[in-house]
Amino acid sequence: MARVIVDVMLKPEILDPQGQAIARALPRLGFSGVTEVRQGKRFEVEIDGPADDAALSDVRKMAETLLANTVIEDYSVRVEGS
Repeated sequence: MARVIVDVMLKPEILDPQGQAIARALPRLGFSGVTEVRQGKRFEVEIDGPADDAALSDVRKMAETLLANTVIEDYSVRVEGS
């Protein structure tokens, strides 16, 4: 069994209102020096068997068809512990 991590983030050119709201709130909470915050999603996918090329290809297909909106989001796939 292996765990594969899929991180999904808005593309850099896409406005991130939630990230902006967080960035504005941080100084009020006593945190300084933060110039930008981008909000994203993390998915942990446990697969049966090793995280070989075929399994990672399947996870990439999952990301492209369900986990990420590839029009406005980028994603990355990695095996946990790598």
